[in-house]
Amino acid sequence: MRQSLSFKAIVPVALTVTGFVVVCSILLYSYNRQNMVADEIKQQNSLANTVVKATRYSMLKSDRESLAATIQYVGESKDLVHLRIFNKKGIITFSSDQSEINQMVKKEAEGCVQCHSDPVPLATLGMNERTRRYTNEAGQDVMAITVPIYNEPSCFAGECHVHSEQERVLGTLDIGISEEPLNATLATLGQGLVGFCLMILLLSVGGVAALLHRNVLQPIKNLLDFSEKTLKGELNHPLPDENAEVAFLGRSIHGLAARLHENESFEAAQSTSPEKPSVTPEA
Repeated sequence: MRQSLSFKAIVPVALTVTGFVVVCSILLYSYNRQNMVADEIKQQNSLANTVVKATRYSMLKSDRESLAATIQYVGESKDLVHLRIFNKKGIITFSSDQSEINQMVKKEAEGCVQCHSDPVPLATLGMNERTRRYTNEAGQDVMAITVPIYNEPSCFAGECHVHSEQERVLGTLDIGISEEPLNATLATLGQGLVGFCLMILLLSVGGVAALLHRNVLQPIKNLLDFSEKTLKGELNHPLPDENAEVAFLGRSIHGLAARLHENESFEAAQSTSPEKPSVTPEA
């Protein structure tokens, strides 16, 4: 079967189309995945900045009860894994999980190593630098945002003067969001692309195979049948005329077969004709 013309004509085309469609689908999935992750990072950074602004008034008034209530209320969101504020010493002062309040956060922990990787801690982080993605102890995929709480003029110029003007960062807000919705969306996107890929393969490979069979393979098969019958002496068999090339080959084969048949008929006639007696001249 591998030596047949159908196999040699259809299989390479099918493999080429399959490889092209698979590569394009993978590239498309990767492109959409990067865009969706980037959009998710922007949304979560915007959420973190919103929480910082929502708690700013309570911080200015040193209203710890109001600040704790805000953190607790926001932390009850469905997809929020954790929400906490720790001071510049690394101690968690407010958290949606009451059990971790007053605990010390290690500098090597997720969200701290970005600023504390150098001897002098960084005071400014970009959007991607303050975003990290990891799997927590419960096996849950988390996208966490670390937002520094900066020392603004309203902080050091207030009536309490708790913070000096030289302090640039007063603390850090750390918010973690579950990536389950994002993973579900990516899974749906992947399944859709797989279905789309299979549909394209079915239509393209099936269409190409049908066209090859109709325009190339079937005419060649008809030409082979015509040649076989012609060589057997069936010269009245109709010529194949699917396309110009096959028709030309058919006429050529028919002409050669006709000449061969005529030569065979002539030789047969010569061999069956009576021999003339030879005349001997008289002396």
